[in-house]
Amino acid sequence: MPDPVEKDPRVYLAAERTLLAWIRTGLAMMGFGFVVARFGLFLHELQASHGGTSVRSPHASLWFGTALVAMGVMANVLAALQHVRFVNRLQQGTWSPKHQSRSGVAVAIALAVAGIAVTTYLLLR
Repeated sequence: MPDPVEKDPRVYLAAERTLLAWIRTGLAMMGFGFVVARFGLFLHELQASHGGTSVRSPHASLWFGTALVAMGVMANVLAALQHVRFVNRLQQGTWSPKHQSRSGVAVAIALAVAGIAVTTYLLLR
């Protein structure tokens, strides 16, 4: 007779891989946010070095990049909390395979909105 789900080490290893995937996602969001935040400063310096007189302030990219970094931090914190809850439910035997990950959908929607915002920013600049 096979072991119950909460005793199968493959389930815990899969949960750990999922946690690590979320951590990579959060780190990527933070890295992308840093690049976006510094992109405005780069454009500012580029215009200034070419003698441009109408130098725009890099505040929009700074705020947007900072928001992406904060979203990455939140993704990592929520992933850690979700992992701990999942492992606790497995150990208590209360886990159900019908549980859906709302975090994944939320991050996908947030990144889609961020992509649309960056595209709009680049097209209107």
